Amino acid sequence: MMRQHTRVLGWSAAWGAIVVFCLLGHWQLQRMQQKETLLVAQQQAAARAPVPLARALAAPDAVQGVADHGRFLPGLVLLDNQMRHGRAGVKLYRPFRSDAGAMVLVDLGWRALPADRALPEVPTPPSPVALRGLLAPPPAAGLALGPPHVEAGSGRWLAARLQPAALAPVLGVPALPARVLRLDPALPFGDERDLDLLPNTLPPQRHLGYAVQWFGLALTVLIVALVLEWRRRRAAGG
Repeated sequence: MMRQHTRVLGWSAAWGAIVVFCLLGHWQLQRMQQKETLLVAQQQAAARAPVPLARALAAPDAVQGVADHGRFLPGLVLLDNQMRHGRAGVKLYRPFRSDAGAMVLVDLGWRALPADRALPEVPTPPSPVALRGLLAPPPAAGLALGPPHVEAGSGRWLAARLQPAALAPVLGVPALPARVLRLDPALPFGDERDLDLLPNTLPPQRHLGYAVQWFGLALTVLIVALVLEWRRRRAAGG
């Protein structure tokens, strides 16, 4: 009788845990869908109403459409370990100053690295120039291991993570905001790029990862419960 009571309690606890884990997984999937919808809405709204860079930097929203005129400044930042199409490469950034004096790092796109990881010589884009794009948070920093950037010669800096404030002194500018200008892919210069938003909040893919973890825990509990039940029946039969 005692064993039967323990068995009922064990299965009740197992099913309770499975239900909770599945509910948490479902909630993370809903959060992923909500975040994807929000990102698309932000991008579309910003692209429809671009403003000068200075005004965009002063706005409270992290994502702003920008249309402005100015000059690229000396210096090139190559953000390392950037994957695209299954290939490793770098994202290219240059400081830009608008005619009104506002400054920002401009994301000029992604370029693949050769097998020997030789860093590219990248010509300066046309200047002065009219720019369009999205002002958005920089790529997530990830684990802060090692120095954020190292000198790579010829006015280039190889960055392990993009920290505009730390890059400002080495690029010779007074300050850089904690956002970057994602250059419109339709402009006829720069490298391969897009305007897909990935703000420095929890991205949709992270919610999917959490959902998989919760569903995995539910499956683990079920497997453990079934194994224990099989062992109990085998011991009772023996």
